[in-house]
Amino acid sequence: MSEKQDSIKGLAGRIVSSPNILDRMLKELSGPSRRGRQNAAAVIAQLAILKPEMLASHIDELKDALDYSEAQTRWETLDALARLVSIDLEACLGALQDAEDALFDEDNGLVRLAAFRYICAVGASSQELSLKVWPLLDEAIQCYHGDYEYQDMLAALIVYAESNLSDETKAALKERVSFDAEHGHGALKRRCQQIVEILS
Repeated sequence: MSEKQDSIKGLAGRIVSSPNILDRMLKELSGPSRRGRQNAAAVIAQLAILKPEMLASHIDELKDALDYSEAQTRWETLDALARLVSIDLEACLGALQDAEDALFDEDNGLVRLAAFRYICAVGASSQELSLKVWPLLDEAIQCYHGDYEYQDMLAALIVYAESNLSDETKAALKERVSFDAEHGHGALKRRCQQIVEILS
């Protein structure tokens, strides 16, 4: 773990016991400094892992951060929002359009991956939403097959497959990964086989 990562995790841990630090992070998240926003977003993403309920009343502020141009602020914020879907789905749904835009960001794979994870989290929340977001996930699977982030996208799809998907979504997802499950190689094949097994 790098010194910077250790510092970010340490600060997120301090917020758990000193919530007033969160106010400072949220101010930095909407502040004028690009670096400040990035650092704040990284801390907030870590807090979403440690104690997501502390962010439940700040979802609108996180959604606003998706409008900034720098990639890191967006991917860290999307990661945080993905963890908040199970806490306040309705509030998090307001980020769906921004996540769709991020999913097809041509310049940054980490932004695309974070958007994919967020959309999977939304889709996993109900059968209706699984069907609504499936076309986005399906297009992303086809667009980014073989990209560096694709293995992590498959990991997110495994969690998605384990949720309460609609029958139509299950069938479509199974069909989409079946070729790689049969003819792929290495981790790609294993993960696609795992998805097929979950859905069978």
